[in-house]
Amino acid sequence: MSRNRAQAATAPPGPEGLAPRRQRADARRNVDALIEAARTVFATSGVDAPAKEITDLAGVGVGTLYRHFPRRADLVQAVVESGIDAVADAGPELGAALAPAEALTEWIGRLAGLLATKRGLASALHSGDPAFAGLPGYFLQRLGPVLEALLKAAVAAGTVRDDVSAEDILHAVTQLSQPAPGREPEHNQRVVEVFTDGLRRTTDRP
Repeated sequence: MSRNRAQAATAPPGPEGLAPRRQRADARRNVDALIEAARTVFATSGVDAPAKEITDLAGVGVGTLYRHFPRRADLVQAVVESGIDAVADAGPELGAALAPAEALTEWIGRLAGLLATKRGLASALHSGDPAFAGLPGYFLQRLGPVLEALLKAAVAAGTVRDDVSAEDILHAVTQLSQPAPGREPEHNQRVVEVFTDGLRRTTDRP
């Protein structure tokens, strides 16, 4: 769970007879529902969409939104962090289910998908709000070790070149995922796929 989600899901003491554990579980469900709803609404209506549009989709009241996320910046931060967490958590799962090179390729695709979702959040993330100051560090902290493990496994299997670091890949995919003037996100996806294909040893390319 991200920092923001862990803080938001901390429920205050309730009426006597209501188990704190149940309160925390209910709060977590509400937080998760709000984050998922916000992710959808931000993608279609932008970060300044009415709060009611988010709460209606989440199935909770506006008061619940503001109790967990008093400022819009708190919600934006939670959306970004939850996306980072999802990509980070996918690493071990992919590593266990796929061959090393395929796991690395699939994970990089998910990373690119995460970066693509930032297009709709760009105005907020570049607003200078101090709430977002820690996001670059969180990005590296969560994703760096996961990518390092996937890359090491693929290099050890002899299917991926050994002269590229995890840091190189993170920076490259981040840059390749930047919006290109007059181009749709599919353009970035194709470019990232070309880059990923270049990571494979020549004899292992499909």
